Amino acid sequence: FFFLMIRRPPRSTQSRSSAASDVYKRQVSTQSTWGFEFRSSMISSIVFINHKGEILIYRVYKDDITRAETMLFCTRIVATKENKETPIINIDGTSYLHITVKDIIILATTKTNINAAMGIHFLYQLVNILKAYFGGEFDENHIRKHFVLIYELLDEIMDYGIPQILDPDLLKKYIYEGGGVKPELQDLNKLKQLTTLATGAITWRNEGIVHKKNEVYIDVVESVNVLLSNKGTIIKTDVTGQVLVKCQLSGMPECKFGMNDKLLMQREREQKKTPSNTPADRGIAIEDLKFHQCVRLPKFDKERAITFIPPDGLFELMTYRITENVNLPFKIMPVINEYGRNKIEARIKLKSIFEKNLFATNVVLKFFTPKNTAIANTSAGVGKAKYEPEQGGVVWRIKKFPGDFESLLRCDIELNVTGNDKPWAKPPIAMEFQVPMFTASGLRVRFLRVHEKSGYKPTKWIRYITKAGEYQHRL
Repeated sequence: FFFLMIRRPPRSTQSRSSAASDVYKRQVSTQSTWGFEFRSSMISSIVFINHKGEILIYRVYKDDITRAETMLFCTRIVATKENKETPIINIDGTSYLHITVKDIIILATTKTNINAAMGIHFLYQLVNILKAYFGGEFDENHIRKHFVLIYELLDEIMDYGIPQILDPDLLKKYIYEGGGVKPELQDLNKLKQLTTLATGAITWRNEGIVHKKNEVYIDVVESVNVLLSNKGTIIKTDVTGQVLVKCQLSGMPECKFGMNDKLLMQREREQKKTPSNTPADRGIAIEDLKFHQCVRLPKFDKERAITFIPPDGLFELMTYRITENVNLPFKIMPVINEYGRNKIEARIKLKSIFEKNLFATNVVLKFFTPKNTAIANTSAGVGKAKYEPEQGGVVWRIKKFPGDFESLLRCDIELNVTGNDKPWAKPPIAMEFQVPMFTASGLRVRFLRVHEKSGYKPTKWIRYITKAGEYQHRL
């Protein structure tokens, strides 16, 4: 009941805003840190609601939506379980944007025509911030226990309905639980640095970082998804990838990162007036690019090269998707024979179709057998295979599988015959694996340039890893 009575008055109004917001608004008058225009598009309130429809947190940024209108959402939508149907609901001119995490509804209200995708993304980012404070957990108990901290965070991450600081690492430097003052907040110089970091253009990196050895590591990690028919033809396939960077660079370096992007290589050929002789010269078509906030998007649009000032430590630079010319690392060739109702004979040939000097690790092939399997005798050319009832079939495990190599799995399965047996559904064969220094998309890092005013030459490391996503072959 105590939580239902909590309602903090809005700290910021149009004429009276927070100090950090005032500094920010002098820098960019009509844009938030996300680059969207919000002159008339603002969130009115953020509300946390439990599965019973009770309000746990209620933070108002504008007074154009009353608490009664918010309670209307609780009684009409939450109580009737209609909130799962759509994330955006409009009732009597008020828009309710909401997400659900572990029976907690996080709600944003507005009467203006805001960017709906931005609003939903903000709610998910708010949950990520709270999870960073709560050790990865987010539930009603943590909300009730840390409600004061949540209100402090809501004061900083949004001002007058406009998103501001959404970096958990930055927020943790000056918003924390417990009494006392952090030593760095008592030092005037460090306090100035923190203020610059919070209100400046580069919030993700501190000034004055020093490393004894300047190094940068790049991991290109891809997950290949494929569904093959029982004849071995491709039904659907794609590759989802991410570029992870571990930065140990001193100062404030500017990095430039280039791939064998089709558009970039086409522009370079047009500038040099050279023809494309091989498919490799033409590059690959990269889709659904998503970048870390440190990437300078205008430069990417102009040059198709990724320019950024990196955060210190490990971070995800970008994610992408490839749907054309996917190189499958494995070919599965199954032959299944059924003898009556009590015996199945399976011969599954597995062939690697990557280069000989490479190898796959932790290869797992799962052949799902009927539920009434009694005995399964297995033998494999390499690795170990055995029937595992808890896995639902035969599991073939191989620690190391060379490139341009094939091996055979033999399975002789005896079934229990009962009157209630249903026909075998023949689930697809599934695989798990990792192939270092191989990319299913064909993506390659063409260059990585690091420029820092001190002129040091860093050590650069690049690694490629392809692993199985949903890698399936129908029977």
